[in-house]
Amino acid sequence: MSVSTREAYGRELCELGKARRDVVVFDADLTICTMTMYFAAEFPERFFNAGIAEANMMGMAAGMASTGKTVFANSFAVFSTGRAYDQVRNSIAYPGLNVKVVGTHAGLSVGEDGATHQALEDVALMRAVPGMTVVVPADENETRAAVRAIAELHGPCYLRLGRAKVDDVTDSLPGYGFELGKAVLAREGADATIIAAGLMLQAALQAADQLHAEGISARVLDMHTIKPLDNAAVIAAATQTRAIVTAEEHNVIGGLGSAVAEVVAEAGLGVPVLRVGTKDVFGHSGPAADLLRAYGLTAEHVAAAVRAGLGRA
Repeated sequence: MSVSTREAYGRELCELGKARRDVVVFDADLTICTMTMYFAAEFPERFFNAGIAEANMMGMAAGMASTGKTVFANSFAVFSTGRAYDQVRNSIAYPGLNVKVVGTHAGLSVGEDGATHQALEDVALMRAVPGMTVVVPADENETRAAVRAIAELHGPCYLRLGRAKVDDVTDSLPGYGFELGKAVLAREGADATIIAAGLMLQAALQAADQLHAEGISARVLDMHTIKPLDNAAVIAAATQTRAIVTAEEHNVIGGLGSAVAEVVAEAGLGVPVLRVGTKDVFGHSGPAADLLRAYGLTAEHVAAAVRAGLGRA
């Protein structure tokens, strides 16, 4: 079944609202797009449309959180992290307030909206904010689990969601369980490790299948939490396999690839780390699938990176 992570988020947020009366939602006049329309229809007294004014909205969310509420503040990722960065940093993160900053329509898969709306640096921005948890779920099942988990976490969090429909893959993983800061072993493997986040998990699993047909055993880690990163899982990958490939729908600078490379370097491990992602460029307008191919974000590109990594090992 294919469902966008934004759709899964909107549905689960409404369920969360039924269970917890402390949950309050803000939106920047994008309720249909961010899928907060479900919450707004069910709980109009706890929903606030701040208009096309993300900076003001984050200030309002901070004020509401200071009264003890659990606040979800929503907009497109490029606006919730970029346009409102100052307010997220100083009004939410600095005082450690319980606001969940939600960015939908992240990455190239926004498609035809083009470069101005394709957030490719949002993870890097939020990773650098002290005390900010950063979560990038892969599918419907994981998004629903992430919403429940961050609601229980007291403090600022960034949840990154996509526009495009994606196949549900985590619900079929043996023993799957979601825990913030803990990678999920999606596939066993002994030769190389693919560490993926967001919709690139689907590509990573497909790449592992391709490599298996060639006699290459690829471990796949679902690194849904970019911060705090599961350092132990990364170190295990670096010591138990001969190459690491990271896969993300984000700039290779500052996101998952950078986080993994930092851990490997600081641990003094010599395993090669190759980063699949956008190469410090802006996106273009076009169908999501075409853009992912054009920018090298497919299973074939991930498999090629694994072969290259093993060639360097």
